[in-house]
Amino acid sequence: MLDDNREQYVIQTDSTKEDGLGKVIAFIFVVSMFLAFVQEVFESVRAWYRDTMVWLNDQAAYVAGSWPF
Repeated sequence: MLDDNREQYVIQTDSTKEDGLGKVIAFIFVVSMFLAFVQEVFESVRAWYRDTMVWLNDQAAYVAGSWPF
């Protein structure tokens, strides 16, 4: 049977190696998410520009087709 009056100790260790590794992994994750966001924005702007150029080309062809000469 255990004695309820026994002393209990808490062992606390400083693990700077594990803390540093966690920070590096978190930094890599944040940088990769930022780069994924930048890539998504870039692809959206590029698609918008391409679609705008196609639309302007179609409008120019329509206007040029309606000229009488």
